[in-house]
Amino acid sequence: MSALSTATATTTAFSAAPTTIAFIGGGNMASAIIGGLIRQGMAPDQIEVVEPWQDARAALQSQYGITAQALPGAQLARAGLVVWAVKPQTLQDAAAPVRPYTPDAVHLSVAAGIRSSSLAQWLGSERIVRAMPNTPALIGQGMTALYARPGISAAQRQQVEQVLAPTGQLLWVEDEGQLDAVTALSGSGPAYVFYFLEAMAQAGVDMGLSAAQAHQLAVGTFAGASELARRSDESPAVLRQRVTSKGGTTYAALQSMEADQLGQKLQNALRAAQRRARELGDEFGG
Repeated sequence: MSALSTATATTTAFSAAPTTIAFIGGGNMASAIIGGLIRQGMAPDQIEVVEPWQDARAALQSQYGITAQALPGAQLARAGLVVWAVKPQTLQDAAAPVRPYTPDAVHLSVAAGIRSSSLAQWLGSERIVRAMPNTPALIGQGMTALYARPGISAAQRQQVEQVLAPTGQLLWVEDEGQLDAVTALSGSGPAYVFYFLEAMAQAGVDMGLSAAQAHQLAVGTFAGASELARRSDESPAVLRQRVTSKGGTTYAALQSMEADQLGQKLQNALRAAQRRARELGDEFGG
């Protein structure tokens, strides 16, 4: 496996960012990044957005004072960085009308599965960065992995880091194939957490707690355990062992999980997500 490297990006200085940034797509992930840019001090008139849906354009105007356009045009020519925040199946069609206006821009794609070689072909540029964020980016607690094609300079990497820093943690990978694993682990990962939270809260209700009590206990437990794991130098396996006394309640629960092969089933689920990420690249990569 290729080496991973963590990005160190500041949320205070904004000197490395391009003067104007364009977003193709103005949905939730674009809004999360735009909100971070605004908080860093970027003016709304330095941000161009192309978004076909009127409701999404109205939301950007109301929340950030940004006048988004329904179609791409000459306004994109001033962008030093173009963020692609559209669905994988629409990216190729979206690229064609944008390409003439962005010959010198850096392109940052958050579309799952679409490989950088396809983006380079569609956009006529080697200045491509792929990113795989996740939804906690909406509250600045995201985990985003990044891959840069060789045409991206160190300064351009820094620009990308600075733009994405307000969304949470950043991690560079040097092998693009690793992004399929990233998609399965952290990109789709919040859904797995929510799935477990649903099950835990429902079990709490079934055991006599109110829905509100069960929800608070489940969410608080996940949040606290995750923070403990983040701060600890010990592995999750060791942390688990520290709260598991043989013959106790935790031991009984874990033994039941082992009997049901829950760990193996979860790993199988992640591999299914990884396969689907590869399939997206094959289906919509052109």
